[in-house]
Amino acid sequence: MLDTKPDEGYTTADGRQIGGVAMEMKNITLRFGGVVAIKDISFDIRWGEIRAIIGPNGAGKSSMLNVISGFYHPQDGEVWYKGYRRARMRPYQVARTGIARTFQNIALFEGMSVLDNIMTGRLNLMNAGFISQAMWWGKAAREEEEHREKVEKVIDFLEIQHIRKTPVARLPYGLKKRVELARALAAEPSILLLDEPMAGMNVEEKEDMSRFILDVNDEFNTTIVLIEHDMGVVMDLSDRVVVMDYGKKIGDGTPDEVRNNEEVIKAYLGVEHD
Repeated sequence: MLDTKPDEGYTTADGRQIGGVAMEMKNITLRFGGVVAIKDISFDIRWGEIRAIIGPNGAGKSSMLNVISGFYHPQDGEVWYKGYRRARMRPYQVARTGIARTFQNIALFEGMSVLDNIMTGRLNLMNAGFISQAMWWGKAAREEEEHREKVEKVIDFLEIQHIRKTPVARLPYGLKKRVELARALAAEPSILLLDEPMAGMNVEEKEDMSRFILDVNDEFNTTIVLIEHDMGVVMDLSDRVVVMDYGKKIGDGTPDEVRNNEEVIKAYLGVEHD
């Protein structure tokens, strides 16, 4: 059980202090024509935690992540972020509020180098105009040097120095996933959304990615929202878990609480885990 404090956050079993509410989903309903992807779901995300969203295929997890990221706007319900009701925004506006994400299907620029891909994560933080950037002089040159210094720190952090100049198209799948994580981190997000970051990885790659996710959360105090099908990863990494099934919320709590929830076992886990 968590030592909960409604307004101040909670203390995890390993003694980490989680902050107050960063974002709250209030009675979210999302429809695509006659199809209800999300039906009347409410939950919160707290500063500094790793919050997982799980469920079978078609449960509405990615749709929920798109609502959190601002890409989808629900027909019913409200999204509250940093204490304010969030209005409809364009993706770049959401990014400027401190939210970054990776994608279920890798979305990198295959013909560009690793370094250049990660640099695109800094675009919202750059102030120089298009012409000065294109000519690379004055303020634009100084600004790019500053941003490149930040990117190099991300490259070192994720241990991808050896591929920094390699075109992404030449990389194996696991390293592409790490580059996508690096690009998201380059934006210096307060909340990082990860859509199936372990999908398609072997055991060693999953172990590496799990370590990096924990390090990002710990060293940068980044709040992480995670969709993942590997239950071992979810139970090991997450502080709290939301479980969805057919667009509805059927569970919400600590990994142990979710693991022992009969409705969750029946709908998704299949068997109770000791």
